[in-house]
Amino acid sequence: MVIEQTLRDVGLWEEVRDRLHTSALSLSGGQQQRLCIARALALDPAILLMDEPCSALDPIASGIVEDLISRLRGRYTIVIVTHNLAQARRIANYAAFFWIGEQEHAGQIIEFGRCRDIFEASVHPLTTAYISGARG
Repeated sequence: MVIEQTLRDVGLWEEVRDRLHTSALSLSGGQQQRLCIARALALDPAILLMDEPCSALDPIASGIVEDLISRLRGRYTIVIVTHNLAQARRIANYAAFFWIGEQEHAGQIIEFGRCRDIFEASVHPLTTAYISGARG
């Protein structure tokens, strides 16, 4: 029951229900990513941490994963690490900008706030430079 429900939650059940005993390596990259999310959901976590959840996916598979993340919002706290600014702007409620450089702010959170505020009215010059493409 947990397996079927989590596969339904990530939109995989209809695609894999006849292949449950087949290696996951036969799945597409996007399906594999949704399977990884299903595996995490099966543990009933309070928080999902996703590190570059769409980094190796084509635009269609990325869109499916982003839609899944949006559907899961509200049921889980989701923390996503991404370098894809457009993706962050599309799916994040809040954003944090970390700087890893050889300056005084290396390894620190430079700015945190509502995603819209970070992208449209960032306060710190490093954040503004990164978002504009001048740094990073």
